[in-house]
Amino acid sequence: MSNPLRIIHCDCDSFYASVEERDNPALTGKPVAVGGLPEKRGVVATCNYVARKYGIHSAMPSATARRRCADLIIIRPDMEKYRGVSRRVHEIFRRHTDRIEPLSLDEAYLDVSGCESFGGDAVRIARAIRGAVRDEIGITISAGIAPNKLLAKIASDWNKPDGQHVVTPEAVAGFVAELPVAKLHGVGKVTSAKLGKLGIATCGDLQKLEAGELRELFGQFGLRLHQQCRGIDERPVQPNRVRKSVSVETTYARDLPDLPACLEELPGLIASLKRRLEHRPQAAAVRKQVVKIKFRDFSQTTVEMVSDSLAAENFAQLLATGFERGNKPVRLLGVGIRLANEPRSA
Repeated sequence: MSNPLRIIHCDCDSFYASVEERDNPALTGKPVAVGGLPEKRGVVATCNYVARKYGIHSAMPSATARRRCADLIIIRPDMEKYRGVSRRVHEIFRRHTDRIEPLSLDEAYLDVSGCESFGGDAVRIARAIRGAVRDEIGITISAGIAPNKLLAKIASDWNKPDGQHVVTPEAVAGFVAELPVAKLHGVGKVTSAKLGKLGIATCGDLQKLEAGELRELFGQFGLRLHQQCRGIDERPVQPNRVRKSVSVETTYARDLPDLPACLEELPGLIASLKRRLEHRPQAAAVRKQVVKIKFRDFSQTTVEMVSDSLAAENFAQLLATGFERGNKPVRLLGVGIRLANEPRSA
C-alpha cells in the first residue's frame, strides 16, 4: 500500500538573509535585509524575521524598509554564494529521492512515494532533511507534508521558521475549510478583493459556490478554484520542470527621462539576458520577446511579440511601443523571452 503522505514541500527560511547571518554571526539578532541600496532605488529581496517585525517584506523598496527600521542592515545579494548553498541543500534532498521539482534556489517539491529512507515515512524524511540542512549547512528549512503539492506548499508556511506541519488525508477537509482563500495558488490581491465582495473569506465559504458559478466569475481559473478549495490537486512532481521564461531587469538610480535614454540602456540589458541564457542546462526554443517598463509613478506595462530570436530591433520596437503608453520618465527596464515547451532541436 502506498503512503498517502507522499509530497514534501521544503522551503528555506529567509534564505539569503540566513546565509549572510551564518557567514557573519555579528548579524544575529539584528534586522537584516538582502537587496538593493535605498539610494539606488533598490528593493528588498528577502529579510530575516527580526526585520519582519517592523513590517518589512520582500519586494518592498529599500528606502521604505529603512524608514520603517532605521537600524536595518541592508546587504547586497551574492547570488553565486546563494547558488552554491542551494546546490548543497539539493544534495541533501537527493539522499532521499530523485523526484525533486525545484521552484527556486530555496524551495522544492519532493515526491517520496516508494522511498526506502525511513520506510517511506514522509514525516521522518522531512525531519531528517531539516536536521541535515541545519547541521551541515548552518541554516534552517521548513517543510510541509501532505497528499499533494497544493497542501504541502501551504503547510510548509505553517510552522516557520525551522518547523514542519503535516496535513493527513483525514485532516484535509477541516484544514481547507478554515483556510483563507488568499492562501490558494494563483489568488492575488485582485481575486481576493473580488471574492471578498462576494462575502467569501475562507475555502469553506468558497465551497458553497458551484463550479459553473466560479467559471462564470473567473473563467478557467474558476474551475481550479473549485478544486483547490476542496484540497484537490492532481499535479505530479516534475523533476524536469521546464522554465517558461527568462528575463533581466534594472532599476535606475535616476529616472531615464525619455525614449532615447531608454534605448541607450537596451544593449546592456540584452547582453545580461544572453549571459543568463548561457547558463541554462537546456536550450529551449524562444517563443516570444518581452519588454517591461516601470514609470516614475510606479505604473508599469509589459509588451511582447511572437519571435524565435533575441533580435535587438524587436526589443527596440517593443520598448518604443511600451514607452508611448506612459510617455513619462522610466525607473525600471526589463527584457526577457518566453520559451516554448519543447527543447530547441539540434
